[in-house]
Amino acid sequence: MQGAPTEADQEFFQRELSTFVPDRIYDAHCHLWHIKRSSHTNSAIPNVGDYDTFREQIDWLHPGRDVAANFIPFPDTRDRMPQANEWIAKETARDPRCRGEFFVQPEHDPEWVRQEVRRLKLHGLKCYHTMSNVNPTWNADIPAYLPEPIIKVAHEEGWHITLHMVKARSCADPGNIHWIRHYCKTYPGMKLILAHSARGFQPAHNFEGLPQLKGLDNLYFDTSANCEPMAHASIIKIIGHDKLLYGADYFISHERGRSVAAGDSFVWLYEETPVWGEKHQRIQPVFVGLEHLRSLKWACWSLGLKDSQVEDIFWNNAARLFEVK
Repeated sequence: MQGAPTEADQEFFQRELSTFVPDRIYDAHCHLWHIKRSSHTNSAIPNVGDYDTFREQIDWLHPGRDVAANFIPFPDTRDRMPQANEWIAKETARDPRCRGEFFVQPEHDPEWVRQEVRRLKLHGLKCYHTMSNVNPTWNADIPAYLPEPIIKVAHEEGWHITLHMVKARSCADPGNIHWIRHYCKTYPGMKLILAHSARGFQPAHNFEGLPQLKGLDNLYFDTSANCEPMAHASIIKIIGHDKLLYGADYFISHERGRSVAAGDSFVWLYEETPVWGEKHQRIQPVFVGLEHLRSLKWACWSLGLKDSQVEDIFWNNAARLFEVK
């Protein structure tokens, strides 16, 4: 199968990860889809990403592990959003340990959102900056794509929300800090998950911003696709390991390459990026998900985490948050 693990991927796992990754994994951030996104040209991405495909392909990252997941919609366009939410509900129902999120748009009526999430038996919300009216959307304040009335419903229903914040300085941006604190303190029944280790692809932003997010009991972080060890380590050090959740970010996890911090920002290197020839050798890029796992290993090692604390990050923290029996 094109896109299946290469010898380099398999050797990487055995060398770097086989003794680190626990037997049981809760993937707090992964995507399923009913129509392949037009923005993805990678031929390894299947046209339909269902529960069975996920179970088969997530095993490429951590073979033989028992995996449950929090599934997030991956809609192609706005008009396909309803089908994407229906698809997530259908696939999530196949495993009682799994959870699913409803993709919400800022113009949605909060009461309609409440009814739909209940009808579909989903467990939380997903928002995204591309749904805002800000141009460019990368500069959007959080309420532009996650309005407060929707937060209020999530608080009343006890839902979790996965937030991929934007703006150039991410966690260090004063506006992001303000809205995260306001939402978490005003609506304690809502659980907010900051994706990609607070989008700390440049870990300096985490070290600057995270101290201002301490003391928020309903604030969590997932590690999804972040390949910088210090991004995870900053959360463990400043907030606590019990608020960090492993997330593979399937299918981004199955691209080859990695994120790299640079300057006051970061860059993504993909398999087709012309950087893999270095002096005397040709570097073989591996799955993003493997680079991400190694970064998490280094973060846990650098802070001296016990095996039980690593198991918390990979299963127990998510099981508590998502109320998995």
